[in-house]
Amino acid sequence: MSAQVMLEEMARKYAVLAVKADKDGNSNEAVNYYKKAIEILSQIITLYPDSVAKNAYEQMIKEYKKRIEVLSELVPSSQTQDKETTAELLVKDKPKVSFNDIIGLDDVKETLKEAIIYPSKRPDLFPLGWPRGILLFGPPGCGKTMMAAAVANEIDSNFIQLDAASIMSKWLGEAEKNVAKIFNTAREMSKKENRPSIIFVDELDAILGVFNNEVGGEARVRNQFLKEMDGLLDKSENYKVYVIGATNKPWRLDEPFLRRFQKRIYIPLPDFQERIALLKYYTDKIVTENLNLEEISKATEGYTASDIRDIIQTAHMKVVKEMFEKNLSMPRAVTTNDVMDVLKYRKPSVNQDLVKAYSTWYEKFKAL
Repeated sequence: MSAQVMLEEMARKYAVLAVKADKDGNSNEAVNYYKKAIEILSQIITLYPDSVAKNAYEQMIKEYKKRIEVLSELVPSSQTQDKETTAELLVKDKPKVSFNDIIGLDDVKETLKEAIIYPSKRPDLFPLGWPRGILLFGPPGCGKTMMAAAVANEIDSNFIQLDAASIMSKWLGEAEKNVAKIFNTAREMSKKENRPSIIFVDELDAILGVFNNEVGGEARVRNQFLKEMDGLLDKSENYKVYVIGATNKPWRLDEPFLRRFQKRIYIPLPDFQERIALLKYYTDKIVTENLNLEEISKATEGYTASDIRDIIQTAHMKVVKEMFEKNLSMPRAVTTNDVMDVLKYRKPSVNQDLVKAYSTWYEKFKAL
């Protein structure tokens, strides 16, 4: 498929979405989709001025612009939209979690203390500055989000949690402006309240990844994001604002942009001792009998922390179901056999090939 055909397909997709949203009465969404279609059609005209469909594209752009003018009267003012965006997507209460609540990952905790906690508490001891960009990567379900929230709680910071995929899709034409607004808000909050702000961006590869068919909008959002991060590294600025990015696909990140993340930290699968600690943590919450945690830990090699939680939850549900079926008053204790039975049909959520890919990328780009 040629680049022109790919762009035409994208323009058609956004036009279809615009018309559907228009018919459904979603004026704001329709306007954004029409703008997206116009943007791509304009790019096609620029790239392929001799196209036989040029006149048709120009007519489509003209019609979409007319429709945008009509719909704009139905869309709330930009000031109202900004408030709604802030309320809906910007600042959220951080999860009530601390380093003590996270099992294992001691090396990761130490690195985050050095990069964020110590400079935040005594900035006078860091005349050369300190890292403002932290990248957490590894398999899903290993605690990247919890680790970011724990850091925020350790320094009592503002916590701005974002989903990169939402930035790139939900905000559409507003994405570039809202990226700038996020960073401005973080700086203002830090200055006004005299405490750090952490911007946590999940699925970072959705913004800073490498794309084969990238169009203008995506490129501008990415450039805006990088511009804002460069601003955080400016030695003349004294804001305590940090960006913690998380990704399950670090190899999708564009290499030149990795330097913005001075710390690149691997959140791996739990090892043998960490699995024992996780098993003890979750089984302490239920009634058990003679559990052999070492045996279960050996059997759960290659499982994520969330996998282990799900396994214990399933074993407990098994005995609760048994209680109802046998009309008992209370469920019996969970045993080692109950857990091992679950493992017969509950396989790891991450395959070993993927784990090897993380290790390979880490050896190439690690920065602790």
